Amino acid sequence: MDRRNFVKTLSGMGVAALGAERAEAEDKSEKKEFVGVLVDTTRCVGCRSCELACAEAHGFPEPDSSPEVFAKERAPSTVQWSVVNRFQTERGEMFAKRQCMHCNQPACASACLTKAMLKTEEGPVIWREDKCMGCRFCMLSCPFDVPKFEYDSPMPKIQKCNLCWDRLEEGKRPACVEACPAEAIKFGKRRELIETGRALIAKEPTKYVHDIYGESEAGGTSYMYLASVPFGQLGFRTDLETIPYPELSKDYLYAVPVVLTLWPAFLLALSNATKKESDQENHGTPDGQ
Repeated sequence: MDRRNFVKTLSGMGVAALGAERAEAEDKSEKKEFVGVLVDTTRCVGCRSCELACAEAHGFPEPDSSPEVFAKERAPSTVQWSVVNRFQTERGEMFAKRQCMHCNQPACASACLTKAMLKTEEGPVIWREDKCMGCRFCMLSCPFDVPKFEYDSPMPKIQKCNLCWDRLEEGKRPACVEACPAEAIKFGKRRELIETGRALIAKEPTKYVHDIYGESEAGGTSYMYLASVPFGQLGFRTDLETIPYPELSKDYLYAVPVVLTLWPAFLLALSNATKKESDQENHGTPDGQ
């Protein structure tokens, strides 16, 4: 057996394992205060100006403006990062906007083997095309079922709301926030938005459910909501853990890249070494010559 090549391969495996440990340490580094968005669904009139503004800001086709779109609940798509749905609730007809929630500790970013999905220090969760290898683990891990893959494209991308990351870098607010005529969407520091939400609930306790959706769901999100009815009536998941999802599966998530990287390398080294020994025996060549 070719011990030199075998040991060389195992050394490379050790480097890969060390890289995984460093990645885990980097995830625990200090972060800036996150920005966020607070959506007051009691103020939303279903005009869908946010949908149009999002499409224009990111170069997507203009959304269907017909009322028929409310016939069924919609999810964000590869050509529409933000959608507004209509719901019949105990307080009558209400509307709620849906998009990426930009989790404080996103499962999609933790599951990404190449860190193509990244939680920025400012708060937005962005996707980086140059780092993506197309594994789509981000789609499988997201508790809100947000990232979408362009299956029909020859050069497919992962599509999802990035909280108008490019606009934020220019000092602007997200397009949907600026476009809302009812001022149902507020942008600011996440901590301050939580204080605003609590103040509104305290001021009008009979108007609002005494909870802010996204304050603690999935460990907390940058998109948060106020409502006058239980959030389940507005299509929100109400079965989510309050602990960040990466914490629930941290050992597994960090084991995945190690297994995918090291196990194939181990098998390849073993196969090559065994093959060389077999060839030597078949040709009658003494080992080492």
